[in-house]
Amino acid sequence: MVVSLERLRAVRAIEPLQWRMHVEAGLPTAEVQRLARENGLYFPPDPGASEQSQIGGNLATNAGGPHAFKYGVTGRWVTGLEVVVPPGNVIQIGGPVRKDVAGFDLRDLMIGSEGALGIITAAWLRLVPLPESRLPVIATYPSASSGCEAIACVMGSGLEPSVLEYVDAEAVTAAGASLPATLEPGFMVIVEADGPNGCAAALRRELMEALDVGASSLAAPTEPDEIAALWRWRDGVSFAVTGRLGHKLSEDVSVPVDRLPDIIEATVVIGERHGVPACSWGHAGDGNVHSSFLFAPDDALARGRAEAAAAELIAAAVGLGGTVSGEHGIGLTKLRHLHAHGDPGVLDLQRQIKGLFDPKGLLNPGKAV
Repeated sequence: MVVSLERLRAVRAIEPLQWRMHVEAGLPTAEVQRLARENGLYFPPDPGASEQSQIGGNLATNAGGPHAFKYGVTGRWVTGLEVVVPPGNVIQIGGPVRKDVAGFDLRDLMIGSEGALGIITAAWLRLVPLPESRLPVIATYPSASSGCEAIACVMGSGLEPSVLEYVDAEAVTAAGASLPATLEPGFMVIVEADGPNGCAAALRRELMEALDVGASSLAAPTEPDEIAALWRWRDGVSFAVTGRLGHKLSEDVSVPVDRLPDIIEATVVIGERHGVPACSWGHAGDGNVHSSFLFAPDDALARGRAEAAAAELIAAAVGLGGTVSGEHGIGLTKLRHLHAHGDPGVLDLQRQIKGLFDPKGLLNPGKAV
C-alpha cells in the first residue's frame, strides 16, 4: 500500500506577526516559501525540486539544500508536528511554542525517520524576516585542491555566507553551457551573502576578497534575473550530468569539512579504478558531497561497475570520519551500507525504537533501520 499525502495541502494558519505557519504535509516547498515571502518572511530550507517536494517528505528525510550552511536543515524550522502512529492514533508533538523540553524529544526523533515510525500529516513551521538582499559570488579555480583552499579560506575567515557550495570541473563541463555568467572552466565555488542591504554588500566584498586568491575567474551577479538564473542552473546540474551518458548512480555522503578535498579526489579516483566517469558537487560548508558515476542506461556491465564504485566511495567516506548519508537518508538501497558501517549498539537501539512505534512493521517495512 502506498500512502500519498498530495491532497493534504491546507494552510491551517499563517501568523506573520508571530513568524510562524501551520501547514499540512502535502503542501509543496515552493508554496510555503511563496506564502512566507508574501508576508515579508523567509522559510530558508531549499531542497531541490521545490515545486514537487512536499513539506511532509522534507520532514521525513530532514532535507537540506544550499542554504543549510547558515540556516540548517528542515528540522531546525519545525516547532510542532501532527503525526499518525500505529494503530492509527493521531498525536500532537510540540506546537506553536518556540521552546519545549517537556519529556523526550519526539519531534526530532520523528523528523528524518523516513516514515518508518509514523506518518507526518501537518507541521508548525518557524519563519524569520526576509533578508533584504541575497547576493551570490561565483569563482572558478584551476584545480579541486585550489578550490578547496578557497573554501577553507572562507571557513577560516570568520565570514558567514548563507551558501557555500562547490561544483567540480567535470560537472561544470557538463552543465556549463547554460551557466548565466562568463567564467573560466574549472572547479567552481558558489557563496551568497544575505541580510540588510548594506551588510550583505559589505559581506559580499569580503567574500570576493577571500575567493579571489588563486581564482581563475570571479563573477558577482547583482540583478534579480541573473541571480534567479544562477540558482536555476545550480538546480539543473544533476540533470545536465545525467545527460552526459544517459544515466548515473548518485551517492550522498558526508565527511568532516576538513576532509572535503579527500572525498572529492576519491570520487574521481574510484571512478577511474572501476572504469566509469565520475564527478561531484555539493554543500561544501557542510562536507556533504553528491558523487555521481555515469553510464549508459542499456550498459548492464557499466551499471555493475558504478555500483561497485559507489560502495567503495561510501566506505571511503566512513574511513574519513564521515557517514553513509548526509541528507538523502537510508531507504532500502543504503541499508546494507548502514549495517556494514554503523555502530552495532546504535543500530540495535534504532531497531528497538522501530519496534516500539511500529510493532507489526507496517510502516516502510524493511527500510531505514
